[in-house]
Amino acid sequence: MNIAVIGLSHKTAPVHIREKLSIPTAQTGDAIAHLTHCPHLDEVSILSTCNRLEIHIVTEDTEQGVREVTQFLADHSGLPLPELRQHLFILLHQDAVTHLMRVAAGLDSLVLGEGQILSQVKHAHQLAQQHKSSGRILNRLLKQAITAGKRVRTETSIGTGAVSISSAAVELARLKVPHLSQCHVSILGAGKMARLLVQHLLAKDTCTITILNRTVDRANELAKQFSDSDIRTGTLDTMMETVQCSDVVFTCTSATEPLLHRDNLAPVLDAGRNLMVFDISVPLNVHANVNELERVFAFNVDDLKAVVAQNQASRRRMAMEAQLLLDEEVDSFMDWWRSLDTVVTISSLRNKVESIREQELEKALSRLGSEFADKHQEVIEALTRGIVNKILHDPMVQLRAQRDIEARKRAMQTLHVLFDLETASNEKYS
Repeated sequence: MNIAVIGLSHKTAPVHIREKLSIPTAQTGDAIAHLTHCPHLDEVSILSTCNRLEIHIVTEDTEQGVREVTQFLADHSGLPLPELRQHLFILLHQDAVTHLMRVAAGLDSLVLGEGQILSQVKHAHQLAQQHKSSGRILNRLLKQAITAGKRVRTETSIGTGAVSISSAAVELARLKVPHLSQCHVSILGAGKMARLLVQHLLAKDTCTITILNRTVDRANELAKQFSDSDIRTGTLDTMMETVQCSDVVFTCTSATEPLLHRDNLAPVLDAGRNLMVFDISVPLNVHANVNELERVFAFNVDDLKAVVAQNQASRRRMAMEAQLLLDEEVDSFMDWWRSLDTVVTISSLRNKVESIREQELEKALSRLGSEFADKHQEVIEALTRGIVNKILHDPMVQLRAQRDIEARKRAMQTLHVLFDLETASNEKYS
C-alpha cells in the first residue's frame, strides 16, 4: 500500500483558485463517498480550510489513485485539468507523511505556528471515521499527525502569542485605516474567526462593533463574551442597512456565494464615505467586482501575507526546534508502516511453528498416558508455548525493525524458503 497527498494551498494557488476547490463541511460526505467508489482508492480523508484543500489517500496503484483524485478535483472545481495541475502539489510515501505532520503542527500555515489547523486536522479525521473512508493506515497516520501537532504546541514555544488569520486581518485594517478606534466596524459571521476578530479589535481599539449572523442567537452568544464592550447584534437580513452605516466590514461566514458585490453595494454607499472591506473567508464572501466602486477598498486572505511576513523571522527559528520533534513522529510512523509488510510472513511463520508444536505435543501426551496427561497437560501446554514464543521473538523483532526495504524483503524470502511457508505469502513480497 502507498500513501499520497494531492492538494493545493496558499503557497501554490491564489484565493480565486482555492475557493473553487473548497469543500464545505456539508458537502464533505458526498465528496468522500465519490472518492471511495473510485476503483484504485482504498482509504481517503479530506482536509479543507480557507488556505488549503488536501486529499490523503492509500492506494496500491499510486499513478491511478492520483489520477482519480485529480480528475475529481477538476470536476468539482470546473477547472480544466491543465489549469488545475499547475496549482496542485502531489507528495508520495514519506514526503506525504512528513507534510501532514507539518500541517498539523502549523509549520505549513500562512501564519507560522497558528493553532486552528490542529482542530481542522482532527475534524478531517472525525469525518473520515464517520464516513468509514479511513482504514488502518490513514487512521494511524492522522492520529500520529494530531499527536505531532500537540507535541509541537506543548514542547516548543512556536505557538506562544502566535497570530491568526483574524489577528493579521485586524493588523492590516489598522495599516489601512489609521483611526480605526473611531470607526463603526461590522463583522459578518459569528464563528471562531469572528470571535478572534473581536478579541484583537478590542485589544487596542474602542470601536463600535456590530456582529451579524444567519441566526441572531449565535451573534448574541459571541457578544456576551465581551459584555464590557459596545457590541450590537443582528441577522444577515439587515446586512445592507448595517454596511451602509459602517466604515469597516470584516466577512467570515461559511457562505458559498459572495454576500457583497457591486450591485448590492453601489446603492447604499454614501457619496463622501470610504468603505474598507476585509474578506477572510474561502470561498470568498466579497466579489472582486466591488473594487470597481470608487470608494470601496477590498482585501482578502492573500493580502495578509505582507502583515504575516513581519512576524515570520523569529518563528522560523522556533520552527527548526519543532521540526526535530516532527522527525521523531515521522520515524515512528514509518517504522510502523514498514512493519506492515512483515505481518503476513510473521503470521505464516507463527502458524507453521504452532502447527508443529501442536502435533508434537499431541504425540508426547499420548506416550505419557491419559492419567499423567490429564494432570499435567496445562503445564506442558504452557511450557511448549513459552518455548515457541521465545524462539520466535528475536526474529520477529528484527524483521519488523529492519528499515532497509530490500534487506527486509530478502529476510522474508529467506524465512519462506527455510521454513517452507505458504507460497501465496511468499509471492506477496517477492
